Amino acid sequence: MSNPPPDTAAATVITIPTHTHRRAIRFPNFPGAKPIPLAISLAIGLLVCFAIPKPDEVTKQAWRLFAIFLTTITGLILGPLPVGAWAFVCLTITVITRTLTFDDAFKAFTNEVIWLIVVSFFFSRGFVKTGLGDRLAMYFVRWLGKSTLGLAYGLAISEALISPAMPSTTARAGGIFLPIINSLAIAAESKPKDTSSRKLGAFLIQSQFQSSSSSSALFLTAAAQNMLCIKLADSLGVKIKSPWVSWFKAACFPALASLMLTPLIIYKIFPPEIKHTADAPNMAKTKLEQMGPVKRNEWIMLGTMLVTVALWIDGESLDIKSVVAAMLGLSALLILGVLSWDDCLSEKSAWDTLAWFAVLIGMAGELTTLGVVSWLSKCVANLLKALSVGWHLEILILQSVYFLIHYLFAGQTAHVGALYSAFLQMHLTAKVPGTLSALALAFNTCLFGALTHYSSGQAAVYYGAGYVKLPDVFKLGIVMAFINIIIWGLIGSPWWKILGLY
Repeated sequence: MSNPPPDTAAATVITIPTHTHRRAIRFPNFPGAKPIPLAISLAIGLLVCFAIPKPDEVTKQAWRLFAIFLTTITGLILGPLPVGAWAFVCLTITVITRTLTFDDAFKAFTNEVIWLIVVSFFFSRGFVKTGLGDRLAMYFVRWLGKSTLGLAYGLAISEALISPAMPSTTARAGGIFLPIINSLAIAAESKPKDTSSRKLGAFLIQSQFQSSSSSSALFLTAAAQNMLCIKLADSLGVKIKSPWVSWFKAACFPALASLMLTPLIIYKIFPPEIKHTADAPNMAKTKLEQMGPVKRNEWIMLGTMLVTVALWIDGESLDIKSVVAAMLGLSALLILGVLSWDDCLSEKSAWDTLAWFAVLIGMAGELTTLGVVSWLSKCVANLLKALSVGWHLEILILQSVYFLIHYLFAGQTAHVGALYSAFLQMHLTAKVPGTLSALALAFNTCLFGALTHYSSGQAAVYYGAGYVKLPDVFKLGIVMAFINIIIWGLIGSPWWKILGLY
């Protein structure tokens, strides 16, 4: 009896040339973590923890957490495990090494922003289930659908128009634009977590994600962290007259330039497979006719979202927070039968995002509490003092460090709370004009919201949709960061001088 053929699917074969013959070495495929990314991720943390001397200003606990955080970020980039699984493993390491207590490790799971993101995913499912998302998507295609780029511009401009009245970028992403993009992608047979995602979905997600930074920077009331920045600046003696008007005047030209260029740049460097859709408007018109009049559940979904958005806009006057407004909306959809609890349980992206985003927010918060972030700030301040350069160069260095240090933060508000005041004080000490310093840091805060998949609430929403691979998020994040710096530098600097900010 002849021997059965070898099972080539059960092992990876590597042929190593030698002086006399070729020798094949077989490594069985491991069903768990990818060995090489796992080894690199762990090596980074071990190197920082044990090989690099701990600064005197930082405690052993803080330095160990810093090492684990770097391991976590490295693993998120290299992907030894799925994002949620890797975040959970690293969270377990913080507890098992007694770097954090169980309560501290899981404290961020009650964070309001995270639950706003989770509920936003359920809203998105409601848009798809009722068919309202499909209907809205077909209207977009009918008006702007002759080209994929036209769709991207339509979505970006729409967000900019509603942003001053809806000061939550996360809510705009999860409650309005992700459902529309999802419906557009599905209509084009572009599916999440599939090779077809590059047809349309991945491009629209990245275009909208990167454009949202400019929308947030355009108006003072377009993002919650903007108002926090102005409040913190005021506490340090930087008084900005007519804040809403002053903000808009300073931001209008660079923000609008960035907004108009971003979809085109993404179209060039991260192109969709579907570019021209000349027949799409007629197809959309036909499909709208086939869909018929708006159904009962669509009206309920639309009415619920309008009330929820109204509460997001003006809820503060009623002492209703954004997350509470979202909870009320979801409760209404459940009670009226538009969504079932099984619908919510089957929305895996929501629960996955809850897991990994809460872990990162928790770690980043503890890094601030344990003094790692303040130590990094002091290092920057000491470096500038040693360089003794003029304020024009110092503001460039400070803004760059403030931007890049966001890799250590999960969310914009946490970054502002931890570092805005410290960096503004560094600007003032360096004799940088106060209003220029305060506004530049605030604009910077909006722009780094698209740096990574954990850099902001909207980042988690768009990445959680499953259309864009994690390496692409990081690559496009840093590329667009440099492009935005150039745009804001070339257009913003002369404009701010005309306004008399310096």
